[in-house]
Amino acid sequence: MPSPFSRRDALRLMGLGSASMAFPFESWTRTIDEQLLAPNPLHVKLSKPITAITLGAGARGNTYGSYALKNQDQVKIVGVAEPIPIRNERYSKKHNIEDAMRFTTWEHVLQKPKMADAVIITMPDHLHYEPCMQALALGYDVLLEKPMAQTEQQCRNILKQVKKTGRIVAICHVLRYSPYFIKLRQMIQSGAIGDLISIQHFEPIEHVHMAHSFVRGNWHDSKATTPIILAKSCHDLDIMRWLVGKPSEHISAFGDLSWFRLQNAPEGSTARCHEGCKIESSCPYSALKIYHRKRIWTYVFDLPEDKAKQGDAILDYLKTTNYGRCVYRMENDQPDHIVSTIQFEGGITASFNMEAFTSYGGRRTRVMGSMGDIVGDMEKFTYTDFRTDQTKDWDMKIDDDSIYKNSGHGGGDFRLMSDWVQAVAQHNPNLLTSTIDASIESHIMGFAAERSRKSKKTIKISL
Repeated sequence: MPSPFSRRDALRLMGLGSASMAFPFESWTRTIDEQLLAPNPLHVKLSKPITAITLGAGARGNTYGSYALKNQDQVKIVGVAEPIPIRNERYSKKHNIEDAMRFTTWEHVLQKPKMADAVIITMPDHLHYEPCMQALALGYDVLLEKPMAQTEQQCRNILKQVKKTGRIVAICHVLRYSPYFIKLRQMIQSGAIGDLISIQHFEPIEHVHMAHSFVRGNWHDSKATTPIILAKSCHDLDIMRWLVGKPSEHISAFGDLSWFRLQNAPEGSTARCHEGCKIESSCPYSALKIYHRKRIWTYVFDLPEDKAKQGDAILDYLKTTNYGRCVYRMENDQPDHIVSTIQFEGGITASFNMEAFTSYGGRRTRVMGSMGDIVGDMEKFTYTDFRTDQTKDWDMKIDDDSIYKNSGHGGGDFRLMSDWVQAVAQHNPNLLTSTIDASIESHIMGFAAERSRKSKKTIKISL
């Protein structure tokens, strides 16, 4: 039976739900820490694990699959659809999947009657909408990687399908499940900084990450996938909306593709980095340096287990795939910098910058309130109380000793999985903070931001 209490109810019972409450400084921080690291009070011991089929055994499919391997009493992966043979084989071996439950494409799964409790959709962006719609029609609950679909209308259609079928769709807005952002939101909602006035949020993609994912990688073409404001930054739009706790009203965005263009190709560069490029040794985007010499970002390659053979395999990939091409000679169209401003209900404002050209990644956030402010970097933050002139530092690496701390996105990946499993088992979407109802607004914000960027107009956000 669905629980009558939501997570919001649980927080209210624990004294954390009212923005009007004012706690003594030390009492407030202690109360939040205790709640933050405690088990979710809505979780129950499962009599048996839920069953799931993974559609897409790439990086994200393996991330969520690894939770199942570590928590076999909660979830069992019983099937996989993956067209790349080596990925299909390796995933099936990890999860002891029977041959009859190994499929090449998602169509092969969804043309059959329902075979599990849920599906995990971790395929490329253009393969999110149709599988999700069909899975819901068959009675599956769904874990859906972001962005949920390629168009605003498709996102709205998925929401309608959820309402029609009564199934559960969790969107992988994993930052909502990170202890860092959970605590940041609790501080804002508790009234610790008084009335929320404004937020500044910054996503430094990191220059090599930008070249890897959005110049050479799967998301280099916005028309084939989604605009970068959704493909990369719907996390950030979503977390700002979650922190504010009020609807967005207007958005303006500016940005362009400035650097990764043919006109900026250095003299002596070649179509591929291994073809005698004269500036390869000094180029920060050299594929030979990144993938072969440093051996970073190689998760995209299906490398042999024998490490002695991996170097030759990487070179083969650099000769035959986009990952070996010159970053100035790709068919990429994703902006490498975006600045946006958002107005929320009640006059609260937020600014968001997405920048490719940084030496670091992670997020940076500044929160300004009438009685205090917070400055943080996704691992630690400093809170200052204007009323007392006291400051308090909180460091996730020190203060979060939970079992989730080593999972991706600041612990958010595994916390999402934990809540999703419980939501499916109890058939209670209130266990999730990223249901489609909650997460669709940030997608609408993203599509509106892209329209604003292209039209150079302020766009009214219609929910």
